[in-house]
Amino acid sequence: MGEIITEKRYKELLNIIKKYDSLAVAFSAGVDSTLLLKAAKDALGENALAITVMSDFVPMKEIESAKSIAKNLNVRHILLSVSPLDFPIIANNPKDRCYHCKLEIFKNIKKCAVENGVQFVAEGSNLDDMGDYRPGMKAIRELKIVSPLLEAKLTKKEIREISESLDLDTWNKPALACLASRVPYGEIITKEKLEKIEAAEEILNSFGFAGARLRLHGNLARIEILPEDFSKFFAMRIEIINRLKALEFSYITLDTEGYRRGSLNEAI
Repeated sequence: MGEIITEKRYKELLNIIKKYDSLAVAFSAGVDSTLLLKAAKDALGENALAITVMSDFVPMKEIESAKSIAKNLNVRHILLSVSPLDFPIIANNPKDRCYHCKLEIFKNIKKCAVENGVQFVAEGSNLDDMGDYRPGMKAIRELKIVSPLLEAKLTKKEIREISESLDLDTWNKPALACLASRVPYGEIITKEKLEKIEAAEEILNSFGFAGARLRLHGNLARIEILPEDFSKFFAMRIEIINRLKALEFSYITLDTEGYRRGSLNEAI
């Protein structure tokens, strides 16, 4: 996408956001929500608000990243604690877990926004997200959460290109997903499992596997990395295994299909 087209697409996004007198962005510090927050700030100035949810489903490093980005963008930022595991329908991890989780989280975000004088809440879904199994979108529609990136028909590639043109550090950040997405549907989610997954992915990231996923199948850890990183993985295999086994995984395996988004949805 050329410079002129990139600028044009960003202006289209700004025009969509300008329809709102004020806007609270559900801000995760990922590629999509960072561009959305930047656009909200550019379009609405002081009437833009960032709300970041803190929960067991979110790695702590992403909370710190959100705080830093919001500060750099000079956007008012609220950290909101939500406990999805307090709801059995979420902890029991049915196939539509994401619907119930999004419903509870965005109810809290909307309430927080209203309490801070903001009527509308925006989230960062993009055009590519429509091709995946995303039951959480039902909750987004029910709660009348707006999706400006989707309305602008922006793809992930376009979002990264626009972000790079705006000098946003997140432009090439690996895709994020909540830690609950590492646990197969039907297997109960616990705080201990999520902490174990977070620690394991931190280990994988420390070896240079940015965006690696560790899917938890009982005591088996299934690692997903990019296929082009396989040789690097095997060169450090013993050290990686030893670090992960210290977290008390009984079995460790590398998924030879490599990383792909939402791989646990393949079982549906």
